[in-house]
Amino acid sequence: MGTKTIVVSLLLPWIISTMVTMARAEDPYLFFTWNVTYGIRSPLGIPQQVILINGQFPGPNLNTTTNNNIVLNVFNNIDEPLLFTWSGIQQRKNSWEDGTLGTMCPIQPGQNYTYHFQVKDQIGSFYYYPTTYFQKAAGGFGGLRVNSRLLIPVPFADPEDDYTVLIGDWYSKGHATLKKQLDSGRSLGKPNGVIMNGKQGKVGSDEEAPLFFMVAGKTYRYRICNVGMRNSLNFRIQGHTMKLVEIEGSHTQQALYDSLDIHLGQCYSVLVTANQEPKDYYMVASTRFTKYYLQATGKIRYVNGKGFASNALPEAPTGWGWSLNQFRTFRWNLTASAARPNPQGSYHYGKINITRTIKLANTAGIVGGKLRYAINGASHVDTETPLKLVEYYNVANKVFKYDTIRDEPSTDIDTSDRITVGPIVLNATFRNFIEIVFENHEKGVQSWHLDGYSFFPVGIEVGTWSPEKRKNYNLLDAVSRYTIQVYPKSWAAILLTFDNAGMWNVRSESLERNYLGQQLYISVLSPERSLRDEYNMPDYALTCGIVKDMPKPPPYSI
Repeated sequence: MGTKTIVVSLLLPWIISTMVTMARAEDPYLFFTWNVTYGIRSPLGIPQQVILINGQFPGPNLNTTTNNNIVLNVFNNIDEPLLFTWSGIQQRKNSWEDGTLGTMCPIQPGQNYTYHFQVKDQIGSFYYYPTTYFQKAAGGFGGLRVNSRLLIPVPFADPEDDYTVLIGDWYSKGHATLKKQLDSGRSLGKPNGVIMNGKQGKVGSDEEAPLFFMVAGKTYRYRICNVGMRNSLNFRIQGHTMKLVEIEGSHTQQALYDSLDIHLGQCYSVLVTANQEPKDYYMVASTRFTKYYLQATGKIRYVNGKGFASNALPEAPTGWGWSLNQFRTFRWNLTASAARPNPQGSYHYGKINITRTIKLANTAGIVGGKLRYAINGASHVDTETPLKLVEYYNVANKVFKYDTIRDEPSTDIDTSDRITVGPIVLNATFRNFIEIVFENHEKGVQSWHLDGYSFFPVGIEVGTWSPEKRKNYNLLDAVSRYTIQVYPKSWAAILLTFDNAGMWNVRSESLERNYLGQQLYISVLSPERSLRDEYNMPDYALTCGIVKDMPKPPPYSI
């Protein structure tokens, strides 16, 4: 027997063992099938058409754990093209599955598509919703939770149960009617109500079924997300305080609150202890910063409790100064063991040099007799071929131009009535540390979201931003999150590292503003064209537009 044969014989058991270990070490897969249809429900007490997922409104909760691989087959059985986005899920190296019209071709009616993505290095509270044809106004949204792995300690004891509360404003008109109204150039105006887990609720109705149950003496986790279209909401629970423990994927320093302002697109986790007289209690969600008042309620029932909920509901705070002060009390729990932002170590964000500052100012105006919303004087429109695909196929010049807006808005943006309309794509340098300043020149509260990342909201102040404002930044323990509100005539600053290669959507969380142009995309390209930085376009990806029949470019390699 030769020397090589002896060596191979000795190594063979180790090789087999290693291969088995690697196979077993792959992160778990979770498989889901969704049948998306229309159905009739009565969110505000009046029957109307809504979007159902597996017959449910809101849609089913996606319950996952850090690093799980999600395989989700969506059957589109409505009469419009369809896409889902996974708000707050970073899609590391994988904007192919982000579910926006800038990254994916929509699923055509009668067809299906299987999403493949990983909830990589994340924990916390998120949600999903449809991004096409104003369909969010008909439903199709649901909660998405990412639990910590069992070996990772969590900074609070396991709750008795884990509940999802989806709150948001609602219109009684169907989504197609609302879309037609916007297409005609008219604003949607005041919503017709607020809903909580798909219902408005009725105060004083003793026959109304409770949404949740609690056992006296036990503690429960409530994940509250504002999945609405227009309004910030205040959430509170009759007779109970809430201990804040997590915001949008980050554990927070724990503090007690009587109520929480939850702006469009935001998710908060609180612990609630059943320490009151055993009976029914109301949860309340009501509009903030508006001349009108709309609310939704939902009951919590103590198991074996006796007694109806009081009709005297807790009141919401007034003024947005209260809301700003509450925001400043939120602090990141730096000692918690949990998924950290990528790259590892970036939670020392206050010590990283800023390489670029981008200021984004929101405005509204009339273009061709129709209402449009803009960023730095430009109003985005989606393209027939997704931006990510034309970039990958190297035909971007046939569809859009990069950097059509400047990093600094013009000084006369408030008085200028010139709004340009077209796709907006900003180029960003891979792995640069960036400062983005959102400037709100209007009278209403705005809310902004960035796909593909979490970021550090280091400051919100009244007035105009200038570099001198950096001395007031929180450079230690700002909560890493994926949305940020901007108060009237104010600004908000965020910091992040553009380390996630892909095409990523920056959008107003106001559905009307988003639909009428208040969004853009940021292209983050890896100069190496390497699988270490970004996955290849999936073989099963849908193609459309000008790339439909084009041969695929050479794939990335290691």
